[in-house]
Amino acid sequence: MLTRRIVPCLDIAAGRVVKGVRFLGLRDVGDPVALARRYAEQGADELCLLDVAASAEDGRLDAALVAAVAREVFVPFTVGGGVRSVQQARELLRAGADKVALNTAALAEPRLLTQLAAEFGSQCVVLSIDAGATAAGFRVTTHGGRRHLDLHPLAWAQQAVACGAGEVLLNVIDADGGRSGFERELTALLARELAVPVIASGGAGSARDFVDLFTTTDASAALAASIFHDGSWTPDQVKAELARAGVPVRT
Repeated sequence: MLTRRIVPCLDIAAGRVVKGVRFLGLRDVGDPVALARRYAEQGADELCLLDVAASAEDGRLDAALVAAVAREVFVPFTVGGGVRSVQQARELLRAGADKVALNTAALAEPRLLTQLAAEFGSQCVVLSIDAGATAAGFRVTTHGGRRHLDLHPLAWAQQAVACGAGEVLLNVIDADGGRSGFERELTALLARELAVPVIASGGAGSARDFVDLFTTTDASAALAASIFHDGSWTPDQVKAELARAGVPVRT
C-alpha cells in the first residue's frame, strides 16, 4: 500500500518563516533553520521551503539559507519561490535541496519544466499550483490567488507532467490557513488522473483532516503549516493518528 508522507511547510519572506490566511496578514513565525530542524526531529517525512515574496519581488530563495537548512536536517526537502532558470535550480540543488518547485515561471514558460527534467531528472521537478474557486469551478491562480486564469488545475497539471514535472503540489487558496480541512474533491481528481504523486495543501486543522484526506483520496502526501507552527500538533502525532486509522505512514 502507498505510504503517505507528512510535509511541514515553511513559507519564507525576508529570511523569516511567515504564515497568514489565504496569503494575507502574514505574521512572523520564526527562524527557518530552527523550525526545519524541529520538524525533522518531530518526524516530518519531508519539508517544503517556499519563498512567498520571491515571484512578486523578482527575487528568489537564498541558496545560503538552503545550505544552512541542509546542514541541520536529514530529511528530503523541496524549495521554491522565484526559480526561473536551470542555473538557479542548479544552485539550490547544489546547496542541498532535493527538489525545486515552480509555479509562476512554469506558467510563463512550460518548456522550463522540460529543461529541468532533462538536467536533473523529473523526480527533482515539482509543479506548484495555486487553485482558487470561481463560479465556473476551480481555476489556476497567480499573484497570491488574486488573479484567476481560464485554466483548470487538472488541465494545467496534465500539461506540466507531459513537460517533465515529476510531482504536483496542489494548494487550494480558499482553504489556506483556514483549518477547515483539505479540499478533497479536487485533490482526488488530480491524484486519480495524474501518473505522478500529488501533494495536498491548504486547510489542515487537526490530525482528523489528514485521516479524511488519505482515506478518501489517493494523495501521496499532505502539506501543512499552521498546526505545526503553533504546536497544536507535531508530525509524529499526526502520523500516530493516521496509523490508528489504518493509513500506512513512514516510521
